[in-house]
Amino acid sequence: MRTSIRTHRVFAGTAILAMVGAAADPALATNGYFANGYGAGSKGMAGAGVAVPSGVLSLAQNPAFGNKVGNSAGFCVTVFSPDRGFDIEPGGPLVAGKETSSNDYFYIPCGGANWSLNDRSSLGFVIYGNGGMNTEYDTNIFSNFAPPGVATTPLGVNLEQVFIGLNYSYELNDQITLGFAPIYALQRFSATGLEPFDNAMFSTNPGNVTNNGDSWSRGWGYHLGLLYEPNAEWDIGISYRSRIWMSEFDRYSGLFAEQGDFDVPPTFSIGAGYTPAADPRFTITAEYQRIYYSQIPAIANSSAVIDTQFGASDGPGFGWEDMDVFRVGAVYRQNDQWTFRGGVSYATQFIDNDEVLLNTLAPGTIQWHASVGATYKLNENWSLHGAYTHAFESKVSGRNETSAFGLDLQDIDLRMSQNEIVFGASYDW
Repeated sequence: MRTSIRTHRVFAGTAILAMVGAAADPALATNGYFANGYGAGSKGMAGAGVAVPSGVLSLAQNPAFGNKVGNSAGFCVTVFSPDRGFDIEPGGPLVAGKETSSNDYFYIPCGGANWSLNDRSSLGFVIYGNGGMNTEYDTNIFSNFAPPGVATTPLGVNLEQVFIGLNYSYELNDQITLGFAPIYALQRFSATGLEPFDNAMFSTNPGNVTNNGDSWSRGWGYHLGLLYEPNAEWDIGISYRSRIWMSEFDRYSGLFAEQGDFDVPPTFSIGAGYTPAADPRFTITAEYQRIYYSQIPAIANSSAVIDTQFGASDGPGFGWEDMDVFRVGAVYRQNDQWTFRGGVSYATQFIDNDEVLLNTLAPGTIQWHASVGATYKLNENWSLHGAYTHAFESKVSGRNETSAFGLDLQDIDLRMSQNEIVFGASYDW
């Protein structure tokens, strides 16, 4: 009974920490605005985790892992440091120069717990975050689009998302396990410095474009998972997270397409893990993920030629395309105490050269990640986890094609690099 009470307290503390923290800190990410994995175990393999479980946060990537995770609770904190900005050449209406966004460090919590119900089923939940559109520039590059003194600083946007998944997994037989998780999502958004577009010429809803503080949105979706274990050496995982249907950002209905609608795009992942019978200390995994940004008009609508109003159903967006992510990771279990991980991942570029204008607000250009991580088992119950990821600098260069603005005269270079350290602890019983 004491163990059960203590476990529930650990779990409750984890949940409260994750919910409060995720709602308070911008949760930046690296694959567009999606995190490259969840928890120290996955992040130590450059985000891999759909076929190889690595603790309770594995449920965020494949809800079929519940029986593998067993009775466990855990939490993590990620220290995220992005370097993002842009360069604008002179010769047009945009304020030329080199800009780097403020806010260099972010703290992103996550957590969850899982319980074995019987030999074939388990129940748990996880709380984790996304984001990635946090920018804050000291110069307003759009100030020449409005009368003097209209455009304010800082110029930037902020998007934060937290997901809560209630997870159920069921083992059909010795080879196939299924998982299902309804997902509740909460997100908030704010924009500053966009006064030049906050008028009837540019927006369907002036007054709901910029500087309106935080606007909150809520919604539901679901997550499906499958784990197939044909033999002792191979594990195959498949995961699909649905589109999450969100309420509108009312305070920014004049900015985002479809009157402030900003749903979360669906994702699909498939991967395999191989643990040789000759030396089960090693596991190698490879996986593929697709993020369907093109299904969300506010994200996917083109702004290469701005000829419709912001906030309209076909209004300007960021022009993001679907993203394909490829990951390779490895696990080495040195002994009963130490486990080491490593991995690399590559994401396709999803911003075309003519979509650079509005993407100055969200320069998500990262393609390559490299990661290392480790777990140290303190005793039969407690373990400590850590991982480090470096996202190599990537650039997108081009020109906007809205000739009426004269923007086809100015070259714009977007750039970003990142460093990320995650710490975590877990309790098994």
